[in-house]
Amino acid sequence: MRTVLKVVDNSGAKKVMCIQALKGKKGARLGDTIVASVKEAHPNGKVKKGKVVYGVVVRAAMQRGRCDGSEVKFDDNAVVFVDKQGQAIGTRVFGPIPHELRKKKHVKILTLAEHIARRMEYSGLPSAGLLT
Repeated sequence: MRTVLKVVDNSGAKKVMCIQALKGKKGARLGDTIVASVKEAHPNGKVKKGKVVYGVVVRAAMQRGRCDGSEVKFDDNAVVFVDKQGQAIGTRVFGPIPHELRKKKHVKILTLAEHIARRMEYSGLPSAGLLT
């Protein structure tokens, strides 16, 4: 896959490279779990450079249709680290997170998020462009 994603939690990593999507052959979409390798990290963080980690895709640049007919699209690809049981490693999640993660059973990530992008709403943040 080799897609470079931004890390939006406080686990200590800055950027990761996707190794494998755990569901399907096509790649990872919003809410999917991936296996990734840490490419950049803060020197005193929990996660070090070179470590292989699990993560949930919380922002994707590819459009995703919603059931009400609108579409959600972000400016970047971002991930939040989780352990094998699906619990978040970090204690904070930065930036907007789409509410579709609730359907994928990632409620813990939604509770840590500082902003949840819901239907027909524009957050005003540069990385949350919602199309209707």
